Amino acid sequence: MPQDGFYAKVRRGLPALVAQWLTLGQGDADRLALLLAETARVTRIGLPERTPDGDTLADWSRPEGEEPPLWAARTATFLLVQMPARPLPASDDEACAWAYCWLRNRDFEDLAAAEQALPEHLREPLAAALRAAWTDLKGLRLV
Repeated sequence: MPQDGFYAKVRRGLPALVAQWLTLGQGDADRLALLLAETARVTRIGLPERTPDGDTLADWSRPEGEEPPLWAARTATFLLVQMPARPLPASDDEACAWAYCWLRNRDFEDLAAAEQALPEHLREPLAAALRAAWTDLKGLRLV
């Protein structure tokens, strides 16, 4: 079923990924939105057309809200994997979103390199999702 495919899981998991950033980031929603956009620009993960406000960030974090742009999810992944709190994805859909963004944030020679680059605490929770993301990436999905 298409709704159970890897990319469908990614799409459902993107709001949860942004919600993790909104929940664990330090500061109010407006500050976290600014930090997300500025980090995207500085790291060249993405080039947001505009800096979102806190209400927009909150909307992106709800499953029934507007789907977050890929730059926001990729940047949230970038920031979350560096947090000392060692956050983990809370569902299979969210794990797929983390893995998808992880592979798009850096160039990896192979799956083993992508796995080794993950922080230790994420290797097991993302193992299956990362394999699926690698297969998706190598399938040359045009997204």
